[in-house]
Amino acid sequence: MSRKGIRFIGAVCEKQEPAPASLLAPRLSIIVLPFLNLSSDPEQQHFTDGITDDLTTDLSRIAGMFVISRNTAFTYKNKPVDTQQIGRELGVRYVLEGSVRRSGNRVRINAQLIDAETDAHLWVECFDGDTKDLFALQNEITARIANALNLELVIAEAARNTEHPNALDYVLRGRATYLKPVTDDTHAEAIDWYERALVADPGSIEAQSSLASSLAGRVLDGMTDTPTADVHRAEELLRSALAVSPRNPRAHFARGQLLRAQGRYEEAILEYEIVLALNRNWVLVIAALGWCKFLTGSIDEALLLHEQAIRLSPRDPGIGNWHDRIGRIHLLQSRTNEAIGWLERARGANPAHPGIRIDLAAAYALKDKFQLAAAELAEARRLSGGDRFSSIAHLKTFPGTWAGVPKIRALFKTTYFAGLGKAWMPEE
Repeated sequence: MSRKGIRFIGAVCEKQEPAPASLLAPRLSIIVLPFLNLSSDPEQQHFTDGITDDLTTDLSRIAGMFVISRNTAFTYKNKPVDTQQIGRELGVRYVLEGSVRRSGNRVRINAQLIDAETDAHLWVECFDGDTKDLFALQNEITARIANALNLELVIAEAARNTEHPNALDYVLRGRATYLKPVTDDTHAEAIDWYERALVADPGSIEAQSSLASSLAGRVLDGMTDTPTADVHRAEELLRSALAVSPRNPRAHFARGQLLRAQGRYEEAILEYEIVLALNRNWVLVIAALGWCKFLTGSIDEALLLHEQAIRLSPRDPGIGNWHDRIGRIHLLQSRTNEAIGWLERARGANPAHPGIRIDLAAAYALKDKFQLAAAELAEARRLSGGDRFSSIAHLKTFPGTWAGVPKIRALFKTTYFAGLGKAWMPEE
């Protein structure tokens, strides 16, 4: 479906070639070409154009993304084009093109991301759906493509060789670091990149917000020896960022993370909802909102939000954490078999996360699988490298472990901590 090799007829001065797109195009810049309708039914064209429209809108909601307008993109409809020519003429680094084919009650949507400088295909994906509710299908497909593209563009930009990197280069490399499973080293590496970004540009809102989010994140994950200092630094960074850019979605997400690390769950929910009003498809925020909903007692809503995040980004690097939270919710409600299934999937996605291992230790012990429980407890202690899992009393001192409204804390006591006790974790 690539349009490589087909000449685009446009006004180009023969004596002066346009500068390469890489010299003109903003970082994370893209055009969504009108998707092709490969179905025989002309009525399908409305659905096909809707996919293009929604993708353009959803991508433009991503912080830092430069997206060519729908009106300009549709001037290329049903015309042979050359992606490199488009990149030069519009000043974009990336081109997204795709097609829609309908057969009976099924729709198949193909999408591919192309580097406008080299014409290389960076990402290709196929999405299938049922046409019983076309509007819902359109929403879900565009959200999944937008999430996948966000990840792929960060990977591509972070990998570019830059002779003189600036703050944005360092921020993108920090974000790319989080595309790996979260561990102590992941947090440390990302924080290092964001610190470099701040040195390069002390006023960078993206650097301030990203660093604050990472500091709060490692507090939430119990992967820091300086939680008080991390929280204080995050507060200072966000005070500065929000004073300059009060509607910045990344700053509001970071503030939500900070408030959650402080146990201020209702306030965190408001921050996450602000972010989703600006970018409805940010799955990390959807999942974070889900966990806050759980901690405030809305258990069913929490499950739905985590399931939504998984559905919208099924290959997300953070999926292990989402599986873990669903497993923990089932565990706390004494649905231990379901919990073990989810927790084992979480372990498969992120085997180096000690929190997942300790959840499995509790679940296995509740099913009297003591040998497996002991092995998971030992591995959690090895991975944490400290005394976090030395006793139940010590574990309760970490943010997010012994947390939530009274009914949630009661569930922790009768299931989670009871399981750890059966796994031979001492009380004191």
